[in-house]
Amino acid sequence: MKLSDLRPPQGAKKNKTRKGRGIAAGKGKTAGRGTKGQNSRAGGSKGPYFEGGQLPLVRRLPHVRGFKNIYRIPFQVVNLDSLDTKFEANAQVTPEVLLAQRLVKDTKRVKVLGRGEITKPLQVSAHSFSDSAKEKIAAAGGTVTELAWTRPPRRIR
Repeated sequence: MKLSDLRPPQGAKKNKTRKGRGIAAGKGKTAGRGTKGQNSRAGGSKGPYFEGGQLPLVRRLPHVRGFKNIYRIPFQVVNLDSLDTKFEANAQVTPEVLLAQRLVKDTKRVKVLGRGEITKPLQVSAHSFSDSAKEKIAAAGGTVTELAWTRPPRRIR
């Protein structure tokens, strides 16, 4: 026996029904569509949106206003008040340390915002800082290090 001799068993494969190919085919003349009416015609059936001329549900609902910015770059956000409670004085704060402390979910892009007060000097490294966060960290005697990050490629619509 060779690979070219292999065949499926008898009756395993059925031929496709060829509709509208004469009476002998079993699905000739009306091709299983019944007689007359909109749905017996080619392209006659209406889409799921159509409700018999009644104002469709999707047009009866209020419009969803606003828009979703497809060019938005998501950052993992950390506020100063959470840094102040979680870390000791002169601690090194990096995205990996923040991940270990469960303050962020991933280390790809971390931004430090200036909500709350900071009382300890910290060495904070992140991808971005708000101006108020930079000022407050410097005022507490800490240092700010901005890490390099790459902008994701723009999606073309």
